[in-house]
Amino acid sequence: MPIKTLDHVNIVTANVEDMTEWYEKVLGLKKGPRPNFSVAGAWLYVGENPYVHLVKIDAPRQPSGVQLEHFAFGATGMAEFLETLETYGVEHTVDPVPGYPLVQINFRDPEGNHIHVDFHDEEMAETS
Repeated sequence: MPIKTLDHVNIVTANVEDMTEWYEKVLGLKKGPRPNFSVAGAWLYVGENPYVHLVKIDAPRQPSGVQLEHFAFGATGMAEFLETLETYGVEHTVDPVPGYPLVQINFRDPEGNHIHVDFHDEEMAETS
């Protein structure tokens, strides 16, 4: 059974509506169909794939020692993405990856989850 792709990331939150709005505005994901689970939530799509699953909890969880450090997306259109981050006041860093033709844009969602979006380093020239 060789693994071929990452299917989705599941995030628990007490603020499904706010988090949904943030992911739609900042990352351009779209809320879409979700099974009728017994707990509320939202599935956020890239094209036809629901890559971010939000699950409603009553109150924020306390850190448990098991932490996902980050999740990442690959993209094109770095200049436009940086403008979006500026528009919504999202603090971020632009970090070339040593020895690889990648640039990571690192930031956090409203609840502190670390995300980066990766671009080919050729797009750096378009941001100057």
